[in-house]
Amino acid sequence: VYAAHALGFLHHFLSRRYNQRTDEYGGPIENRIRLLREITEETKAAVGDTCAVPVRISVDELMGEGGLVKEEVEDMIGIMAELPDLWDVTLAGWENDSRTSRFAEEGAQEPFIMGIKRLTTKPVVGVGRYTSVDRMVSLVNKGILDLIGAARPSIADPFLPKKIEEGRFDDIRECIGCNICVSGDFTQSPIRCTQNPTMAEEWRKGWHPEKIRRAKTDKPVLVVGAGPTGLEAAQALGKRGYDVTLAEASKELGGRVLQESRLPGLSAWIRVADYRKLQLNQLPNVQTYFASRLTADDVLGFGIPRVAIATGATWRRDGVGHAFTLPIPIAEGAPVFSPSDIMTGHCPEGGKVVVFDDDHYYMGGVMAELMAEKGCDVTYVTPASEASTWTRNTMEQHFIQKRMLEKGIKIRSFMLLESIDLQEAVLACAFTGRQERLAIDAVVLVTARLPNEQLFVDLKARQAEWADAGIDSVMAIGDAQAPATIAHATYAGHRYAEELDAEPLAEGQLPFKREITALLPLA
Repeated sequence: VYAAHALGFLHHFLSRRYNQRTDEYGGPIENRIRLLREITEETKAAVGDTCAVPVRISVDELMGEGGLVKEEVEDMIGIMAELPDLWDVTLAGWENDSRTSRFAEEGAQEPFIMGIKRLTTKPVVGVGRYTSVDRMVSLVNKGILDLIGAARPSIADPFLPKKIEEGRFDDIRECIGCNICVSGDFTQSPIRCTQNPTMAEEWRKGWHPEKIRRAKTDKPVLVVGAGPTGLEAAQALGKRGYDVTLAEASKELGGRVLQESRLPGLSAWIRVADYRKLQLNQLPNVQTYFASRLTADDVLGFGIPRVAIATGATWRRDGVGHAFTLPIPIAEGAPVFSPSDIMTGHCPEGGKVVVFDDDHYYMGGVMAELMAEKGCDVTYVTPASEASTWTRNTMEQHFIQKRMLEKGIKIRSFMLLESIDLQEAVLACAFTGRQERLAIDAVVLVTARLPNEQLFVDLKARQAEWADAGIDSVMAIGDAQAPATIAHATYAGHRYAEELDAEPLAEGQLPFKREITALLPLA
């Protein structure tokens, strides 16, 4: 019986900001909870003892006296204390209950769920993106909760409870709190998970989160690049039984994840690399080599039959993105930076900084926030209607814009960045084209990324030499093929590992199952 997240009429009856009735279903707490109590009673009568009937309720709308507050919801729970078989307590709306790690620490709901158990003898379950085993156990031992709700953590690792039971803590794929899973709801697309690339492919492609089919040949594999794609490919290939050589150009594993996890609010994202590094450490058939920036000569010289190029991508510095398909005019020597520059330590030195966001996901807002933290006078410019507009799909856009405004960042919506000179930028209204000039000390372009594909291009150009070198195939994967989200990067790595040595598809055959619906004939 669902009375939470402002998603339906039961919640609306509970909340004074919706319920303005003057009959026995409005006004005091006893009246506003009347419908929830009646429907719960009727539901229990209808199902009998065939199953349990929980009630999910939001204990606070985080709106102060304008909405539901903890104290009155506790009174409501007290009135119905023993009626449901289980109490499921949350916050409203969903964006507060399932915040990203950028805006809420693990267990952020604890102040609101404290004390609920004293109101009822029935079990109580709560959520909070719990990934720490110790934290979960502590909540139960302290009598705060009976059960830990773990939706996003179970998407990241469906075997989370089993691994806890068996003490396999290092094998847990911990949720990073990016909410890419939630974006599937808002975009009407298949659910994806940054940590768990098998999510939604269990039936469609037969991918299991823990089990992977054994290698069909003994031909080894070279994976070039140890970002999220290369790490996922290497560990999955290793688990299949292939001998894998993983070559990384730098002295650390992680690629873009390593860099982005050092940005404001994104520290939890390092778990993408940490989990895979721990898995690689358990695989004697995977050898990792650092400071190994390979050339085509190197790869041909190794003679490893299968080569996966996972060399990532680099942010553009020419303004090409969604709004501009050709480079914008940029004066020679103009102080222009990309996120790639900034993440490698090449940053503006204070002053007036324009951040032009034509990417519209998280990076533009993060860059603006970082520049503000460095003491810059930041103006955020975007052709969109708001900052980081795609993050509406991850339920954090309003948190991002609020934080930017609190940091003194000026937000210019519906504006294009038409050109950059040495000391000024030319902006233009996205509708009228009316121009204005803005004094600058630096510009950060957050637009699009280009694949680091030179090694792949060089090898393709020498394809005639592959056979003599003992090479069967060379494939670019992940961002090196098509720059996208980190979830797409791990998916690409896993897909390469799953499909290596797969039987060729028959003509017209799809590489996945699909449900085809049809109407039954009329009787």
